[in-house]
Amino acid sequence: MKHRVIILENEILSDHFYTLRKITFEYHLPNGEKQVQTREAFDRGNGAAILLYHPQNMTVILTRQFRMPTFINGNPDGMMVEVCAGMLDEDNPEACARRESVEETGYQVDKMEKVLEAYMSPGAVTEILHFFIGTYSEKQKIEEGGGLKDEHENIEVLEIPLERAMKMIQTGEIKDAKTILLLQHLRLKMVTN
Repeated sequence: MKHRVIILENEILSDHFYTLRKITFEYHLPNGEKQVQTREAFDRGNGAAILLYHPQNMTVILTRQFRMPTFINGNPDGMMVEVCAGMLDEDNPEACARRESVEETGYQVDKMEKVLEAYMSPGAVTEILHFFIGTYSEKQKIEEGGGLKDEHENIEVLEIPLERAMKMIQTGEIKDAKTILLLQHLRLKMVTN
């Protein structure tokens, strides 16, 4: 089978924190026609996200932090309520989710399960995000959380009843896709069990 895509040029436009590439490629249509197209692709690596929940108390741990892209796109204070997440760096997805849980929330996760993996914005971003849920209890709080100071994260840790978190989706207080996906998954899991 003939390749449908042939990369003609791969130009780096920016390589400051992540990599922005301009890619010119030849795309072969099913009818045999060839098109030359140009797209930009933002490569930030792959990541993992985890939603911590307390099965007895029916609460979840979320974070609140400033996100510049949302601020410049109309979010008045730039603050976002999210599940904890981070880049894989050299870790596998599960190790990353465990690391981020401690760094951002202070909780060391014992039991966790992988829910899915997905491209979050495949038209422009190369990232695959690995989604997890995990249980927590008060005994698992081993650090303050809040993120790494050298990364200037300034993360606020929130413990919220699951039902309140679901309402925050409806009111627009939660607009983060990974958080919405994991909260909806947890809600469905609890309904079917």
